[in-house]
Amino acid sequence: MAFSQMDEHTTVEMLQGLQRRRVLKRAAATAIGAAAVSAASTAGLVASSTPAQAQTATDLAVLNFALNLEYLEAEYYLHAVTGTGLSSSLTSGLLNSGATGAGGTVTAPKGTAALVPWTSTAVAYWAQQIAVDELNHVTFLRSALGAAAVAEPAIDIQNSFNTLAQAAGLGSTFNPYASEVGFLVGAYIFEDVGVTAYAGAAASLSTTYLPYAASILAVEAYHAGAIRARLSEIGGGTVTDQISTLRYKLSGVGDLGVLNPGNPFTFVNNDANSLAQRRTTSQVLSIVYGGGNGYGLFYPNGMNGSVR
Repeated sequence: MAFSQMDEHTTVEMLQGLQRRRVLKRAAATAIGAAAVSAASTAGLVASSTPAQAQTATDLAVLNFALNLEYLEAEYYLHAVTGTGLSSSLTSGLLNSGATGAGGTVTAPKGTAALVPWTSTAVAYWAQQIAVDELNHVTFLRSALGAAAVAEPAIDIQNSFNTLAQAAGLGSTFNPYASEVGFLVGAYIFEDVGVTAYAGAAASLSTTYLPYAASILAVEAYHAGAIRARLSEIGGGTVTDQISTLRYKLSGVGDLGVLNPGNPFTFVNNDANSLAQRRTTSQVLSIVYGGGNGYGLFYPNGMNGSVR
């Protein structure tokens, strides 16, 4: 099922007539999301039990790798919900040169062009919740890393989707901000990869930081399950299978779409032992770089930090 076919069955509310209360309109969802994100940012977000900083070189590398991924997720959800991304106060940090500097350029639709025209109140609120969660993750990891936190790298959450869609056999163009269905498919791409990244990195962390990584992993898994369940309900099985097939080809790690024999509502991406799939750093990079050697796709110049 191609994106265009899925969209034919999706009501796309336009910017006009926002005062009508027939469905949750774009401006309403934006106000909700912006208010929630602003309130969360003002509240500080970081629990009092957050470690002051990482204590080993391995902890630093793993947490900074996770931070690079969280920057990507936060930018995607914040743009979809609020029309803008992370504050500059949350994107500066260490550069690959060793100096401290500002975050990289984020290539994304701006303002109303990024706002998803929600057709489901539930999905609109899911998106708002996930946006706040990803913002929290960025803030939490930056606090844990302290002065060792890397800056946000250059991120592309606009052109990258067209490349990915073509590689997955879904056509040459795909705009995840143009419809609620498109947004869910974009979210599907990120959430499963994040879960496998945390699951794969867990064994490398010291006992000080393992519980925190496990807690973030659990939240990412909740996100992934919700997204997969909704895509199952609206007939997105074939699309998710095509994306999962591409992720498998790029990483070499098993990947289940939501459409499987005997169960077309597969909301968990697990292995034969019902354990979450795990990916190494290089396997995750192969997906987010689109197979590129050190950079590409969502990270045009590569990630910041020792892992590239």
